[in-house]
Amino acid sequence: MRLLCVVALAVGLCGHPGASSAQVSANRESLATESQATESLSQGPQAQPEAQPLAEPLAQPLAQRQFAEDLLAQVGSGEAARSSAGAPHKTVVELFTSQGCSSCPAADALLRRLAERDDTIALSLSVDYWDYLGWKDTLANPKFTERQRAYARARGDGAIYTPQLVVNGVVHVNGSDEGQIARAIDRTERTLSFVPVRLHEEEGKLIVEAGGLPRGVAGKDATIWLAVVAGSVEVPIQRGENQGRTITYYNVVRDLMPVGKWSGRPVTLELARVGLTRPGAESCAVLLQQGQTGPIIGAALMRGF
Repeated sequence: MRLLCVVALAVGLCGHPGASSAQVSANRESLATESQATESLSQGPQAQPEAQPLAEPLAQPLAQRQFAEDLLAQVGSGEAARSSAGAPHKTVVELFTSQGCSSCPAADALLRRLAERDDTIALSLSVDYWDYLGWKDTLANPKFTERQRAYARARGDGAIYTPQLVVNGVVHVNGSDEGQIARAIDRTERTLSFVPVRLHEEEGKLIVEAGGLPRGVAGKDATIWLAVVAGSVEVPIQRGENQGRTITYYNVVRDLMPVGKWSGRPVTLELARVGLTRPGAESCAVLLQQGQTGPIIGAALMRGF
């Protein structure tokens, strides 16, 4: 049976470092009871060890659905944007995963297939909130945990779990459910307005170019993010839920940093390559995101970083 790892924002709900198995089980049962009260749009298998079945926390509850609809309405028509830009754009999917989560390996493998698509930028971000279960995630970064929490606050649904996949900054789904992912991609692709973004290297500098919004399309100020990415990392896991397994993680984000702002008009940034590299980094991606955790309306990937 595939398990889903879930964490809530409430302090102490999922336990603390050194908690006993009975305490962890009791806390997960508490979370399951709360999740069952949340209205969902779709159903899927949700189980926890030694706990009652979880109601679908990875499907969109009403609060998230309204949040997504409001955002999609604000940014205009995706079809108009695509015809105006005249060039294909990249869908961005962010997988929040953990080496301490037994339900994550299937999602990690699926991310590899998504990363192989020419029309998709697939990013793996490891979180650290399962470290207390016995294995410290070697790829986790507190920045990524905070980003996942910020997404939950922006949506207003409090949904934080692994494996969670966020599509174009708007919709979250189970990272191992290929059908849900495809539907979320289709929905955001049909409704978001996208901005052309280019990323290339020139004389030791990274050049980021972001276009402007199509005429008549209103938008919000956006953050330009730079993600430094390792193509694959193989990790032998010695403790925790995945003890004894060696798992390969793909498109692993080694760092994610804001590098500029965008206000609707074309902008060009020049970034010194020195200081941006990270161990094992092989590529980098640029994300143009309204606010800091809103819709991602443009993106580009550069390999051979």
